[in-house]
Amino acid sequence: MQTLTVQSDSFLTGLIHAFQLGGPVMYPILFCMLATITLIIERTVRLFVKYPTNGEGFMMQIERFVLDNNIDEAIRACNSSTDAVLPKVLKSGLQRASRDDQQIQNALDASSLEAMPKLEKNLIYLALIANIATLLGLLGTISGLIKAFAAVAKADPAQRQEFLARGISEAMNATAFGLLTAIVAMVAHAVLSTKAQKIIEQIDEFSVKLMDLLSARRYRHSSEKGSLPGA
Repeated sequence: MQTLTVQSDSFLTGLIHAFQLGGPVMYPILFCMLATITLIIERTVRLFVKYPTNGEGFMMQIERFVLDNNIDEAIRACNSSTDAVLPKVLKSGLQRASRDDQQIQNALDASSLEAMPKLEKNLIYLALIANIATLLGLLGTISGLIKAFAAVAKADPAQRQEFLARGISEAMNATAFGLLTAIVAMVAHAVLSTKAQKIIEQIDEFSVKLMDLLSARRYRHSSEKGSLPGA
C-alpha cells in the first residue's frame, strides 16, 4: 500500500513538473481538458442515466394498453418516466389517439424534433475542443523549438546544450498534453454521439410501431361499430 502511495505521489509530481516545463501554452490546454471533463460528465449523466429507457419493455407495456383500448393508462405510463425521451415522444402520439393518422404523425414528428437537440447538445463542442487542443499542442511545439534555437544562437557554447534541452522539453510536453486532451475529447465524442444516435433510432422505431398500433386500434374499433346490429 505504501509503495502504491509513493508511486502515485511520484506520478503526480512528474505530471506537475511536465506541465510546468510545457510553457504558457499549457494553460489553455488545461482549460480544454477541464472543459472536456465537464462536458463528458454532463453528457454521460444525460445520455446514460436520464434520457434512455428500456425501449423494448416500455413499448410492450404501451402495446398492451393500446390493444386493451386503455389510452389513459398508456399516457400515465409515459408520465411515470420524468426525464426519459422516448416516453415523452410516444405520449404526444397517444394524446392524439382519437384523431387521424396525419395528426398523430405530426405530433410524433414534432416531439422527435424537439428531443433531438437535447440528445445532441454540446457534443459538437467535444469535436471542437479536440481540434483546438491539437492545434495548441502544435503551437507549443513550434514555440518551444523557436525558443530552443534562439537560445542556442545567443548562448555560450557551454550552455547551448542546456537551452536546447529546455526548449525541446517545452515543445514535447506541450505536444503530449495537447494530444492527450484531443484523444480524450475525440473518444468521448464518438462514444456519446453513438449513444445519442441509438436513442434517436429507438425513438424513430417505436414511433412507427405506435402509429401501427393506433391505426390497428382505430380500424378494429370501426369494424366493431360496423358489426353492431342495426349499424
